[in-house]
Amino acid sequence: MGSVDKTLFLLSRGGDTTIVQIYVDDIIFGGSSHALVSSFAKQMSREFKMSLMGELQFFLGLQIKQGLEGTFVHQAKYTRDILKKFNMGDSKPMTTPMSTNTALDANEDGEAVDQKEFRGMIGSLLYLTATRPDIQFAVCLCACYQASPRTSHLQAVKRIFRYLKFTPELGLWYSSGSSLSLRGFSDADHAGCRIDRKSTSGTCQLLGTSLVSWSSFKQASVALSTTEAEYLLWIKATLSDFGLRFGRIPLLVDSTSAIFVAKNPVLHSRTKHIDVRFHFLRDHFEKGDIDLIHVVSANQLADIFTKPLELQVEGVDNALIKGEIESQWTGLIALLV
Repeated sequence: MGSVDKTLFLLSRGGDTTIVQIYVDDIIFGGSSHALVSSFAKQMSREFKMSLMGELQFFLGLQIKQGLEGTFVHQAKYTRDILKKFNMGDSKPMTTPMSTNTALDANEDGEAVDQKEFRGMIGSLLYLTATRPDIQFAVCLCACYQASPRTSHLQAVKRIFRYLKFTPELGLWYSSGSSLSLRGFSDADHAGCRIDRKSTSGTCQLLGTSLVSWSSFKQASVALSTTEAEYLLWIKATLSDFGLRFGRIPLLVDSTSAIFVAKNPVLHSRTKHIDVRFHFLRDHFEKGDIDLIHVVSANQLADIFTKPLELQVEGVDNALIKGEIESQWTGLIALLV
């Protein structure tokens, strides 16, 4: 059993490894030895009444395409299904999920819309973010207004669906040739919320060039939160079950002041207001678990989790779309072609 993830199981025998991941009554398994994998499948079939579905191609709404060069995970079928469900299949495609000039607020004087339909659209989009980090920020921003949605909020949600109409087959590419170096990116806007002026944090964690985790959330305070480091340390502990060991994990941040506060061993008057839990970062920095590194804003991959996606994709040629996206998100988001 995994030391961190209790639904993960590993068996090593003669230099070969079998990996088993359980989700309720569904099981994904694989390994480095065909004989060991087959033995596990036969043993499970003897012990339990179960169906062997063969090579992993579809799991919990995710479509998986495996090849020698890597694995592509996407939700193209689900995307088309929700476009049809909400009558957006014939809508005009958009090249971005949200305009960079969009500034949503409560809009209490605006016209109210069907709350049930609005929540249904948000729920469907949230499930799609499992393979679509490019819509994470836009969906989370719109989700803030589910209690009392207005026409302006519905228009923003429909804009996301129109973007999906243009990019239904985008997904995550995991290259078999990727290195096994772990690193994280952390970014935050400055008082971006128009209601309470709190900032939005964006994080993403990569194993080589493979995006393995990401988030977009409103901060409880203006200080650099501990979430970025906690994600990295959790992934580090999980990967140790696979026999992977890491030293200092780089956490790339474009705020020099946040790095200074985290590294500064002296609590001076300007940082006394910061909650004790925010010094979690400095503790792990001193222990050698993480290393806070400055990155210029142009290379901050977590930027798209704090503001509307600025990438403009011109034309409809698949190769062109893939090329434009890979120029900014190399190896992270790929197009099924």
